[in-house]
Amino acid sequence: MDPILLFHSLIMGLIEGITEFLPISSTGHLILAGDLLNFLDKEKRDVYEIFIQLGAMLAVIWEYRRKIASTLAGAGRAGKERNLLLGISIAFIPAAILGKLFSESIKAALFNPVCVATAFIVGGLIILWAEKRQHAVRVETVDQLSLRDALKVGLCQCLALIPGTSRSGATIIGGLFFGLSRKAATEFSFFLGIPTLGAASLYSLYKHRAALSADDIGVFAVGFIASFVFAFLAIRALLRFIASHSFIAFAWYRIGFGLLVLGSWWSGLVDWSA
Repeated sequence: MDPILLFHSLIMGLIEGITEFLPISSTGHLILAGDLLNFLDKEKRDVYEIFIQLGAMLAVIWEYRRKIASTLAGAGRAGKERNLLLGISIAFIPAAILGKLFSESIKAALFNPVCVATAFIVGGLIILWAEKRQHAVRVETVDQLSLRDALKVGLCQCLALIPGTSRSGATIIGGLFFGLSRKAATEFSFFLGIPTLGAASLYSLYKHRAALSADDIGVFAVGFIASFVFAFLAIRALLRFIASHSFIAFAWYRIGFGLLVLGSWWSGLVDWSA
């Protein structure tokens, strides 16, 4: 196995793990990093990028294993556990349907560095707007989330089909708009990521299974493990961060990073494949 390829896989897994649950777009960062590293061919890279999301998803499951276990145990009776599961299911459906119908068209048209950078900037401006509004909290914890609120957050998740938007950013900031506390919005985004990332990863692996071979196991494994480890660290860091901070720092990061990519493209400093 090529050690350089494994090192690039480690970098990609690190990027996925750190960015998946922050409101800064893991897909956008992976597109840009993969482009710079010339990492794998296009079809195989698409599968790889979605597959390593499974590592990030498992980090959520591990961090919230007790909460998930108690929720599943209480699913058979009326109460907050069943309500949370119904909320996650309802929120998952819109993006699943739209992703099935339009994901290929969106990939063909928008999966390039310039579109990603533009989405970074627009998303950053929306976060600044959301944080400067008066934030009236109606929902303090995920257990208080109504099914209507869950559907609203699920509709926001559809925006993440646009690369560079950020699934976490769309759901967390959408949750703030709808009256969720920062913690409730963030944790519901984590839980919603479990079926969303799981379904996308397994579907992509099945759909593109012909493009994979036994030689890919090492590369995929390195990215998967790195994604799990760094997602676990990022989840804990984010929960500590939002206890006393807003999301404004992420907004300025998005805007600055997007401008850097557009500037490097315009000046020719970086020869983006797009």
